[in-house]
Order: sequence, then structure tokens, then C-alpha cells
Amino acid sequence: MSIRWLTLFLDFPADKFDACVGFWREVTGYGLSAARGSAGEFATLLPPSGDAYLRVQRLADGAGGCHLDLHVDTGTESLAAAADRARSLGATLRHTQPRLVVAESPGRLPFCLTEWQGEHVVPPPLAGARGGETRVDTLCIDVPAPAFERECDFWAELTGWAIWPLPFLEYAGLRQPADAGLAARVILQRLGDSDRGERARAHVDFGSTDPDALATHVGLGARVVHALDHWTVLADPAGRVYCLVNRA
Repeated sequence: MSIRWLTLFLDFPADKFDACVGFWREVTGYGLSAARGSAGEFATLLPPSGDAYLRVQRLADGAGGCHLDLHVDTGTESLAAAADRARSLGATLRHTQPRLVVAESPGRLPFCLTEWQGEHVVPPPLAGARGGETRVDTLCIDVPAPAFERECDFWAELTGWAIWPLPFLEYAGLRQPADAGLAARVILQRLGDSDRGERARAHVDFGSTDPDALATHVGLGARVVHALDHWTVLADPAGRVYCLVNRA
């Protein structure tokens, strides 16, 4: 499969959708497209330049989360063939329509296959007032420990990107081609034994060199969940967890 672009979807509960979209617009510095979908449930966060890679969805029910869209170069592999291959690797296909396949990974993380529309320009980061910059640059798939190896194998085989170790033992990354030019990378985290989740979930990471980024996020409504040496775990107004990672 030739993956030419990734879109990270932020899925919000209906009663917190407006507040959360407002928050994410502020922390990214992006605008908002007109609503799409039969119930106006979809919209795109629009960067000031470059191609969009963050989208939002209002859910009819549920607490929300994140999911991933893989944009397939259909000149290399048809969407139907990509869906059949995903299924052969252990994915469950939930819905198919023209130019879109909705599926779940073996660890039950929602994802979509969609047609690549020529996206290739990575948006610039948000500049800090005192220097440095911040941008959403990672989707982290959080996997219960018993399912971790299988989930790593699935994503590596589906994308064609090899698994490679990261400096922290509980993490692994998907090695994108050097010339891929994608706006975000994908990593996987093995959850600890104390995490009782039964399915994989995902969160986004901001990479930042801005010394004021944490204060900015908190001032806009984020809550600090946990502070570590290299990153801070935060929660947005809906309680969605995300990370602010020091890239300095």
C-alpha cells in the first residue's frame, strides 16, 4: 500500500464539541472549515499554509477519542484492494462507501482508508511569542500489553513501514520513508499492567521548542495530568489526554 498522507481525527462528544473545537483551534493556531457530513458532524482544522492533516468529528454518542485516516495512492493500489489486504492482516471492516473504508485494527482502534487527493505540503508550526515553535506531529496508539506485538505487526504490514525501537522501552515507531514528507508520524505505546483497557486507543502529541507552550495550553483550558522529564500529559476541555513533548 502506498500511503501518501495521514489525517489525525479528533472525535468529540456532542455536548463538548464546540468548546473542544475552539480549544484545539487556539492551541494549533488553525482556522475551521465549513461543516460537512449528513448531520454537519465533520470539519477540518485549516492551517494558515500547507495541507490540512487535522480534522474534527462530532459524535452522536460516546466519549470520543482519536482515529487515523490513511490516504492511499490509488494509482498504486485501489481502495478496494487496500481494504481487502487490511482485512487479511486482521482488520475488521465496518463500513464501505465511495472513496472511504471504515475499519478497526486487531486491537480495535478505529481507522479509515481514503483516497489521496495530492496532499504533500506539511504546515508550518505555531511560533511562540518568545521563540520556539509547536505543532501536532505524532499520533500515539496506546495498546494493552497483551495485544502490543500483534498491533505493531499489523500497522507495520499494512503501511509497509518497519517497526523501530524508540529510546523508551514501552514505545515503538513506524519508520516512514525518508522522502515521505508526511505531517505526522505514528508510534505505539505498550500500556502498563495497571491499565485495564480492553482495546487500543490513541492520542496526539505536540512537539515543541517553545518555552511558553505549557503555560499557553493551560491558559487556554488544558489541565495538567502528569509531568515527566521529557513530556507533559495534558487533558483538553473534554478530558481527552494528549502530550506536549519537549523537542529542544
